[in-house]
Amino acid sequence: METISENASHGGVQGVYRHRSSVCACDMTFAVYLPPQARAARVPVLWYLSGLTCTHENAMVKAGLQGHAALAGLALVFPDTSPRGPGVADDEAYDLGQGAGFYLNATRAPWAPHFRMFDYLLDELPEVLAGHFPLDMERQGITGHSMGGHGALTLALRHPERFRSLSAFAPIANPTESDWGRKQFNAYLGEDRVSWAGYDASLLVAEHGWHSDILIDQGAADQFIDLLRPEALAAALAARRTPFVFRMQPGYDHSYFFVETFAGDHVAWHAERLGA
Repeated sequence: METISENASHGGVQGVYRHRSSVCACDMTFAVYLPPQARAARVPVLWYLSGLTCTHENAMVKAGLQGHAALAGLALVFPDTSPRGPGVADDEAYDLGQGAGFYLNATRAPWAPHFRMFDYLLDELPEVLAGHFPLDMERQGITGHSMGGHGALTLALRHPERFRSLSAFAPIANPTESDWGRKQFNAYLGEDRVSWAGYDASLLVAEHGWHSDILIDQGAADQFIDLLRPEALAAALAARRTPFVFRMQPGYDHSYFFVETFAGDHVAWHAERLGA
């Protein structure tokens, strides 16, 4: 693992690192924030998955999570949103290819050799983290924004044994019925919609529910709200009788101003459920 940078932040350390991924068959960059409490003991982990066009850096710089995490004693992990580099398939569109991995395992050419973000986040990156940082991997929570909210929900709903806490900011909530989903699933997975269902939070909730409660924040003035389909997720949670808090925030759009405004609420949500 290569250290790209480390900077003091709120009494802790914000680092950026690179390693060779065997799952994605390329170099992958990620960021970790260690709160000051990590100098004395292993600390719980909150994953933050970013949205379309983002890298590890967007939320690390814009979301304002570090101050809240330092107070709560939580580590933050900011993965990249896709594999990158020479030889990795890409597309001219912003919503397909590099920067738009959709946190799934692609099965179709030319995407399949590299676009395996689901397995990368589920298995490989946690092993890297456990081997290099003072993290309590028995206490993990996950959140994310937009495409990252979709990734957080699908990873947790499919692997509840891994995550104790779950939240999302304006997630792509029903991608099988949205142009932010159908296009990418066709490209990455093919036309068989059965394979799509494992990456749709609304369908997963309807089938499995969730072992705890879920926090969702959605901007009421979000310019992409018709693509996100929050009503489908809310209906699925209610029908399954899964405990949830779904806050429609008046006046807020899809930007990082929205995420930063409610970041403290989400960190506190996870800290309480992770016993931080």
